[in-house]
Formats: sequence, structure tokens, C-alpha cells
Amino acid sequence: MTKIIELDEIKRTLPSIDLLRIMEEGFAAYSNGRTVVPPVGELVFENPPGEAHIKYGYIKEDDYYVVKIASGFYENPKLGLPSSQGLMLLFCQKSGALKAILLDNGHLTDIRTAAAGTVAAKYLAPEEVTAIGVLGAGIQARQQVLHLQSVTDCRKVFVWTRSDKGAENYLTWFADSDFDITFVSDTAEVAARCNLIVTATPSKEPLLHAADIFPGTHITAVGSDTADKVELDLEILRMADLVVSDSLVQSETRGEVFRAVEAGVLHRKDLLELGAIITRGEKARRDDTQITVADLTGVAVQDIQIAKAVFENSQSEESLDA
Repeated sequence: MTKIIELDEIKRTLPSIDLLRIMEEGFAAYSNGRTVVPPVGELVFENPPGEAHIKYGYIKEDDYYVVKIASGFYENPKLGLPSSQGLMLLFCQKSGALKAILLDNGHLTDIRTAAAGTVAAKYLAPEEVTAIGVLGAGIQARQQVLHLQSVTDCRKVFVWTRSDKGAENYLTWFADSDFDITFVSDTAEVAARCNLIVTATPSKEPLLHAADIFPGTHITAVGSDTADKVELDLEILRMADLVVSDSLVQSETRGEVFRAVEAGVLHRKDLLELGAIITRGEKARRDDTQITVADLTGVAVQDIQIAKAVFENSQSEESLDA
């Protein structure tokens, strides 16, 4: 029988899952050639602006395969709707039987993306994070900061956003936390104050510029997940000591790396894949003066890992209740 897992149950299950571990295992499997992950399916809409991504695949010799549909419609908040929507379908890899429908409304995509940002920070951020910078104030801009708690003690956060309502919501989200949130009016001020920066916007023009980036800064870019989005000045990738992609294949058609290679400021031979770094088991940065960039476009193996973990934890809870 197919199990339907609603959003409330998904949220109850997530705290019992070691997200950092399962994301590391998924990225390592991906970079070591133990997955089958076809190209991303994509629909881009103009009126209203939005996109839908279809990501799917499986880990070899695993029990399941996953098909995920997630969308982002950025004018939804005006309608009283969240910008993210979607679901995940979990199938048996041996029979093709549909084992579970995860009605997550895009929540699992948000969580697995934030967990990937945490993995990137674990291996690339400076040993001492003096302040966390965030571009954007939406769901991902919040989740990235929340999940970074597992790899850094830093609670000082500088946020840039164009939206007054977004800033108000951001403060509400963190009202009962120990984070010290400061809003700034210029992205250059974020760069000046922070040595770990997360960009989480749907921008189609550069927001961070090379002239503002100091030695020792790590940047995790998560917003540029289609060919027309960009958050980083190309010169940032030219001057970076280390540029890491979650998927070298996907970076050929989307993300910050895609644009940098296309413009000739970055060569593919100089890139590393996140899973390859994880497999080594040690931080990739040599010292705290290096500038590092992680370009995360989102890989289906993340969806496989989180959908499987939610389903298996849900099954375990049912067994305990029986």
C-alpha cells in the first residue's frame, strides 16, 4: 500500500534525521559514480514569473528511486501563498511500486538545500566564523542560517534584502532565537562584516562584487539554479582560490560556475565537486586567508536521501505505535 505522508508528519519526523550525515553520504555517492541522476527537467514561466524543477534518480544498490517536483513562484506571497510548492514520490527500486507520496509543499527541498549549505560550510568555511552574511530574507535565507548552527557557534548575522516585509518576517522567524540579526542596506557592507556569506535570492544580476570580498571569505551561492539567474560578480570566481560545485554536470547549464566558464574567467579543470571533497574527509581550504566559493544548484541525490530518510523514520514510528 502506498503511504501518504503529509507536511505535518514530515515536520515531526525531520528532527530525528541526521541531515548532515545523509547529505554527505549522498554527495559522496554522487561524486563516486554510484548514482543515476538524469538531467534536470525544467519549466520556466513568465506571467507570473516562476519555475518548476523535476529532479529524479537513484543510488545504485539502494532500495528506492525518487521523483521530485518543486516549484518557485515569487509573487505567491502577494496572494497569501508560499512561494515554494511541490511533492516527492518514492518508488521501490526492485519492483517500481510506489511506496510513498510525500506532500511536503516544497519544504523538503528547502531543508535539503539548507543542509547542503551546511555541508559546504563544514568543508570550506574558515575555522573561525566571525559573522554570517545573508543576501535575501526568504525561506532559504532563514533555513541556511538555522542549519549552520550545527557547524559554527557564530550567531551574529548581517542580512541584506530589498523587501521591508521580508525583513519584518525574518525578524519574526528569529524572535525567540539567540541570533543577533542586523539588516544592512548594501551588499558591500555584508561582505565587509562577514567571512561566511550565503546568497539565497532569485536575482538575475550580480549582487556581490569582487572588489568588496576580503581574503578568508567563504561564499555559498544557492540562488542561481537556472541559466538566467546570477548572484555573484564573475570576478569573484576568477579570484577565488577554490571553487566547488555540487554537480559538475549541472554546472554546465546553470549556476554561477556555468556563467563563469562561459565567460572564460574560470576553467573546468580547476573545479572540484563537493562529494569528492567529502570523500577525502577533510576541509578543502588550506588556510583562513583563502577565498572559497560553493555553487549549489541542487542535485537529485539530495532529494533521494531526504525522502528515503523521512519514509523510513515514518515507518519506524508506525512500528513503535503498533
